Amino acid sequence: MLVNVPGPWSPLLGRLALSEIPYTNPILAPLFVVIVLAGIALVAAITYYGKWGYLWKEWFTTVDHKKLGVMYIILGLVMLFRGFIDGLMMRTQQMLAVGPGDNGMKAMGAIHGYLTPFHFGQIYSAHGLIMILLAATPLLVGIMNIIVPLQIGARDMAYPYLNALGLWITAAAVFLIMISLFIGDFSHNGWFGYAPIFELAYSPGVGVDYWIWTLELVALGTTLGSINFLATVVKMRAPGMTWSRLPIFTWSAVSANIIALTSFPCLQVALALVGADRYLGTHFFTAGFGGNLMLYTNLFWLWGHPEVYFVILPAFGMISEIIPAFSEKPIFGYTAMVLATFAIAGVSWIVWLHHFFTMGMGPYVSTEFSIATMLVGIPTGVKVFNWAATMYKGRLTFSAAMLWAIGALFLLLIGGLTGMMLSIPAVNYMVHNSVFVVAHFHMMLLCIVYAVFGAVIFWFPKVFGFKLHEAWGKIMFWLFSAGTFLVFFPMFMLGFMGETRRLDWPFDPHWAVWFDVQEIGIVVYVLSVLAFLWMIYVSIRDRAHHRVGADAWGTSRSLEWLTDSPVPFYNYAMVPHINARDEAAWRREHGLSESRPDHFAAIHMPNNTGVAVYIGALTFVIGFGLTWRIWWLTVAALVLTVLIMIYRSGKGDPGYVISAEEMEKLDRQSRQNMSDGQQHLPKGGGYTGGTVTAYSAAASDQRPQGTPHGNSRPLS
Repeated sequence: MLVNVPGPWSPLLGRLALSEIPYTNPILAPLFVVIVLAGIALVAAITYYGKWGYLWKEWFTTVDHKKLGVMYIILGLVMLFRGFIDGLMMRTQQMLAVGPGDNGMKAMGAIHGYLTPFHFGQIYSAHGLIMILLAATPLLVGIMNIIVPLQIGARDMAYPYLNALGLWITAAAVFLIMISLFIGDFSHNGWFGYAPIFELAYSPGVGVDYWIWTLELVALGTTLGSINFLATVVKMRAPGMTWSRLPIFTWSAVSANIIALTSFPCLQVALALVGADRYLGTHFFTAGFGGNLMLYTNLFWLWGHPEVYFVILPAFGMISEIIPAFSEKPIFGYTAMVLATFAIAGVSWIVWLHHFFTMGMGPYVSTEFSIATMLVGIPTGVKVFNWAATMYKGRLTFSAAMLWAIGALFLLLIGGLTGMMLSIPAVNYMVHNSVFVVAHFHMMLLCIVYAVFGAVIFWFPKVFGFKLHEAWGKIMFWLFSAGTFLVFFPMFMLGFMGETRRLDWPFDPHWAVWFDVQEIGIVVYVLSVLAFLWMIYVSIRDRAHHRVGADAWGTSRSLEWLTDSPVPFYNYAMVPHINARDEAAWRREHGLSESRPDHFAAIHMPNNTGVAVYIGALTFVIGFGLTWRIWWLTVAALVLTVLIMIYRSGKGDPGYVISAEEMEKLDRQSRQNMSDGQQHLPKGGGYTGGTVTAYSAAASDQRPQGTPHGNSRPLS
């Protein structure tokens, strides 16, 4: 039976009322106006240039893994910027509020600084959730989406429609948390939730409900994606792509998605139980009614700590692709790197209790989880030493991508060493819940950010056909690194000085100088963001001067660098046959980089579909309806979702066939479009000769009855 909620409720609008819109808030009201005006300007520009049809047919309804990956990355970058703004607001609040006495801005209603404690709590909660699940996760999933099928020689993901569905459900989670800025409030009990604070009696507003359904949606989207990645790698590898020839990045994607598939259901169960408490009146986590608040903590971190490695392992894979390319050497210790990847994934499941050493679970349990936590350092150390050995005596090129990869290594070392400190229960007791812990895990998360920026620069020319501006990429790197040092190294000091997390009012005036240093770091971070935006602008403006061929760097090693740049929608004109672990480097050494298929076969491709967009929109409506308890809207959206899924399942997707003649024409056109970029490439050495199978003679696909001819991509 549904529980009664405090405050008014109506059958038509549920808990939603005009009073829930913070139009009097001096921060949110102007922000709302700016966003509305920007939205109107964007819609007007798209309409003026007549791009709605193009966006719908080529992007919104696409099932092409590369375009879906690009949209994942755009989504992640937007949320990375939102999370950065939240961090900027928190650091500025602490800088202004530090010290005793009433130093608040009365116009903002703050006793200290410029934010009220309730508003600060919402920003703090949203910042953590956004950065981990709505910024880092889409960025990593986007890069995996683009690169993994190319690295294994596949045409697309195993389930293209499911791939699109995962994107749009994730987008629904993004829209849900963004709308909480302007309708109602967001949760104020941390990104991970505290039992029993999230119970209805202690958090009667809709903030916790926004938090529940945002997390549920992103967990659902990520779980669907993990199924797709694993099926793709297991079943769609090109001939000759044995398990021992998989690139390290693909191995890291496999291990990460095994973690996702097995851990995200734990989060969904934990959130479902929280929802049952708030909506149905159960008491799973209320001690006074027979519940156990530690049940939630265990369930959450049983997901939460493997999830840390779900985001760090793909970053390790990116580093493992960038360093060999710019060292002009194969990765050192390939087998050890693969084993280390799965060792990290395995150990990630037996360390979750180190998040609450101070809960008093006893010395034997603490010792076991302390040792398990230290074990993570062994395979991680193997990776670091192998990366160093790869660079040793290599022909190093310090490009922007290489600088980001090396920067990630330094942050990994700092984060790993401080993690070893925190794995000791006695040390953990002293610094638990302090900003020392915050600084530690930011080192790990920023290691991911560094790897992502390196990967974006590294693979950008493969996707778009031209390089990003090298000089501005390096300027951004140095600004970002300076900002990282100035913002987070003071946190290590403040942690030892006793500053706890979530302080909207740092009371000790001796901390003031460190907050000033952090604020300077935030300013430097802002400059790095401006450098990033300028890099994108000048790269697009001067793209004709930065055109590239298939191998944008001339020293790349894995299979994706054999296909054209930008990658055509069919990926490979003919499915390649794999001869070596580093196929691109092997062909370059044998003088076969420019080989093209001497005959073509018809191929089968999936149709675009708008169904994933519709279901994504409906999941947003379901989340919004449940948040505000608008039951008719929730039921209607749920019924529509089920009906659309039944319709899609019954109709299926016959796809379409590109004939061999059309494939030859498309391949010739792609080669012509790429020819201007070839002159910018360094030429690899090697020799010509030997026996090689460049392309497999795959049998032509039979065109299903009723499918269109040619390379048109109609909507299903």
